[in-house]
Amino acid sequence: MSKLIIPQGYKMPLSNYELQRAIELVKAQFQSSICSSLNLHRASAPLFVDGATGLNDDLNGVERAVSFDIPDVGTHGQVVHSLAKWKRLALKRYEVPMGAGLYTDMNAIRRDEEVDNLHSVYVDQWDWEKAIDRNDRTMEYLKDTVQAIVDCIWQTARCLRIAFPAITFSPSNAVHYITTQELEDLYPTFTAKEREHAICKEYGTVFVMQIGGLLNSGVKHDGRAPDYDDWTLNGDILMWNPVLEQSFELSSMGIRVDETALDKQLSLAGCDDRRTLPFHSMLLNGDLPQSMGGGIGQSRLCMLLLGACHIGEVQASLWDEATHKGCEEAGIVLL
Repeated sequence: MSKLIIPQGYKMPLSNYELQRAIELVKAQFQSSICSSLNLHRASAPLFVDGATGLNDDLNGVERAVSFDIPDVGTHGQVVHSLAKWKRLALKRYEVPMGAGLYTDMNAIRRDEEVDNLHSVYVDQWDWEKAIDRNDRTMEYLKDTVQAIVDCIWQTARCLRIAFPAITFSPSNAVHYITTQELEDLYPTFTAKEREHAICKEYGTVFVMQIGGLLNSGVKHDGRAPDYDDWTLNGDILMWNPVLEQSFELSSMGIRVDETALDKQLSLAGCDDRRTLPFHSMLLNGDLPQSMGGGIGQSRLCMLLLGACHIGEVQASLWDEATHKGCEEAGIVLL
């Protein structure tokens, strides 16, 4: 069933040809900026991994991976959901020095995604991971990195407005930091999503911290797998979307679990069976580098900076018939 939202009077400010050029500019400019800012270098990324290794991102633990047999290899491949765990293993394999990192141009399929204006079964993002010192596992280091990423977004938006004067969106690079518990205390009667809308409408750019554990109310703000982010040192970068008039998530990121955090979170999540998987065993034994990382949505960033109301305007995917019909009637071109 279509969940399409078309704002009253909406019109994409660029022609179809200009839109493709603008998407190219956003991706090239942001990629260059973040690599320079965070000291990242490109690494080739897998489209699929061995399902028996535990390397695939389990997201909220209920999403089904696209799986297929590989007879000549003798195993089943899983199309990745994201590369959260693979990247940390890659830091070790590629002998990435402390203070440097890698990024990948990641493409994924999330077959169980509920598609709407913001969500597609096709995922494209910059997945990045950086080797850090154990002493850098602090809130201050996390916030400094968030600010660096937001500054890259601000710079990309500035370049876009210069190249395409019809684009007027200017994001705020003044980040408001708030924990999920502080957010619940501030808006106790709101749902998690309503809280995000309210705080973003007030501040423009927000980093919502400490996602994954239970709040005082006994519920989670949002789900997080227990085996990559440290739930006390992670968060989402959100910006206010003036076209859709709601908060807009651009990145999920954080400082990764160390041995102690992984041990605790596996128990809290009821996932103790993962301890014997190759990735988890290496982590619990201290064989993987300390790191931080995240994913930054490519189509999400293009959508926000270009003023698109539907993610299908900036990426090619599959949509239900009602969405196609509604967009056609509104003059919205889905790629």
